[in-house]
Amino acid sequence: MKESLNINQLENEAIYIFREVAAQFEKPVLLFSGGKDSITLVRLAQKAFFPAKIPFPLMHIDTGHNFPETIEFRDRLVRELGVELIVRNVQDSIDQGKVKEETGRYSSRNMLQTTTLLDAIEEFKFDACIGGARRDEEKARAKERIFSVRDDFGQWDEKNQRPELFDMLNGQIDLGQNVRVFPISNWTELDVWTYIEKENLEIPSIYFAHKREIFMRDGLIWSHSDYVFQDEDEEVEERMVRFRTVGDMSCTAAVDSHATTISEVVAEIRESSISERGARIDDKRSEAAMEKRKQQGYF
Repeated sequence: MKESLNINQLENEAIYIFREVAAQFEKPVLLFSGGKDSITLVRLAQKAFFPAKIPFPLMHIDTGHNFPETIEFRDRLVRELGVELIVRNVQDSIDQGKVKEETGRYSSRNMLQTTTLLDAIEEFKFDACIGGARRDEEKARAKERIFSVRDDFGQWDEKNQRPELFDMLNGQIDLGQNVRVFPISNWTELDVWTYIEKENLEIPSIYFAHKREIFMRDGLIWSHSDYVFQDEDEEVEERMVRFRTVGDMSCTAAVDSHATTISEVVAEIRESSISERGARIDDKRSEAAMEKRKQQGYF
């Protein structure tokens, strides 16, 4: 009962934040990856504006190396909701010479998303980008405010942030600035899963245990895919796994699992001693990897 009450309080806070975004900004957008956090955001936005439709578009910055199951789910959800989906592709940024494709053992397109995202914000003149970041994910995210201002270069200054007193959210920005908004900032991974279970939300199948061709590297489980660099001596095997996060395939590892229902996933997370982003290799490049990306304009 106590946990349910907590979820209700978190839901009410997030709905309040969504309504403040609609009231204070002219061109908001919801950043949508097809993952559990952005799916939760969509449900919260539905509740915030019901019975009207969600009053802003969804936008996906597509690396081109996403899990097929996630893209299929994304497109189906958008059709069912009848909302606008904007897709901007990292491949276009590569073709235009704005970013350079990485090569080698730990190559990934995940770092390249920043340029594509900033170009899309400029293209559509978005003044508020709503995202699913949570403070429990990674230490750089814990420094964020709910309304987190970016300068006219899309950059974030962690030392120059506004205080947020009680529930007073300040959306005033200067010309050229925009804001990242994090309605589920105070949620944990377990809160998100508890909400998904409570709301009976559909999620991509890769969140549940399934047989998959994988290979082992650095103690982590990687998908056997054309998108993931693989050494000749890294042997492919079939294994029962699931994914705790659905980022770019080239930097997102799986975990051993037999959890095939949401309740089993929740039980598994409760017992886990490894953080959700422990399976994201892009966060391991340096101690300050995420913070540097955020300073450059990353979500």
